[in-house]
Amino acid sequence: MNVLIIGSGGREHAIAWKLSQSKKLTKLYSAPGNPGMAKLGPTAAIDISDNEAVVKFAVDKNIGLVVVGPEDPLAAGLVDALEAAGIKAFGPSKDAARLEADKDFSKKMMRANSIPTAEFHSFENFEDAKDYIATRDTGLVVKACGLAKGKGVYVCDEPSEAINAAEEIMENKIFGEAGEKIIVEERLSGPEVSILAIVDGRNIYVLETSQDHKPIGEGDTGPNTGGMGAYSPANIVDEKLMDRIIGEILVPTVNGLNMAGAPFRGVLYAGLMLTKVGPKVLEYNVRMGDPETQPILMRLKTDLLEVMLAVCEGRLENVNLQWDKRPSVCVVISSGGYPGEYEKGKKITGISRAEAMEDVKVFHAGTKIQDGDLVTAGGRVLGVTALGENIEAAREKAYAAAEQINFEGAYFRNDIAMKALK
Repeated sequence: MNVLIIGSGGREHAIAWKLSQSKKLTKLYSAPGNPGMAKLGPTAAIDISDNEAVVKFAVDKNIGLVVVGPEDPLAAGLVDALEAAGIKAFGPSKDAARLEADKDFSKKMMRANSIPTAEFHSFENFEDAKDYIATRDTGLVVKACGLAKGKGVYVCDEPSEAINAAEEIMENKIFGEAGEKIIVEERLSGPEVSILAIVDGRNIYVLETSQDHKPIGEGDTGPNTGGMGAYSPANIVDEKLMDRIIGEILVPTVNGLNMAGAPFRGVLYAGLMLTKVGPKVLEYNVRMGDPETQPILMRLKTDLLEVMLAVCEGRLENVNLQWDKRPSVCVVISSGGYPGEYEKGKKITGISRAEAMEDVKVFHAGTKIQDGDLVTAGGRVLGVTALGENIEAAREKAYAAAEQINFEGAYFRNDIAMKALK
């Protein structure tokens, strides 16, 4: 079977790497792909926001399965367009993708289905948001309702900060159309955990747990990013807590979408906060997390192509995932200045030295080939991922590998997975 992966980030490289190991795979295409993915199969310079162009390419190349990595094409209905052309696609429909693409829809769906989440209000007018925030006397969270590349969330200590955040989003339009409506919600406290589950519309199969590190600075300080590292498993989730997460969050989410006429197929990501009264949903994603995908897929032993086909064909109940018991840690190396302004085109060296280490894989996130050299092309550049006999060993290996890689302005946090050791 020929397979096409949509996307060009670290998540898509990890998916491509795992799919390339399938005995069912004939040829692996990626669009637009990246230099790491190019080593696994042909890349195609097609506009992934153009559904017609993607469908035409899939037909021309006799693609049996399209795997949609990023959120934007999902929200734009790429899966619907592919399925209408008779092509299997792994990912949710446009309607189901609203769970991530429209936070107002998401929060109202949670409220309607009694799914635990922070209390919230939504606003389409800045003055109304400002008046409401001014009545509060505690910390708040302000979110752009649309897709903002993982950066549209402001965690505010004071109401005055929340007013500034609302103004930035609604008046200064720093996220464009994504900020035409905002959510203002109570600020929750507790450890965070990422729960990913594969869903075929009826059946739910929970993947191994993981924990992301969003802020740019060590000790979870500074502005939020797309994610500066992750580890798996997240040892704060025991069997009893997982049963509660499945019963109180995952099952009612899937049922709620079914009742809304938007059955979910693909990977459902629930970002949770473990509060004193139990787990609460911070956000949903409708695709694999980045960088959580990297350590999770490092540990997956089962044929990923078989799993994705089972989801598309509604037979997830026949799947049994096998996992490497060893933990995995991913350290993201970013461009200096990220998540603010940063320079591109910096020559990268040392990846081959890093990957020569046992149980280490370097996933490309923001790279390109320029004049024959591998150079930086994004904020998050590489995801250095390692397996170890325990979390401490995996950390040491990931950081030893990261130290082998060099480019001007390279930055990474030194405390990824320290939470697990504590």
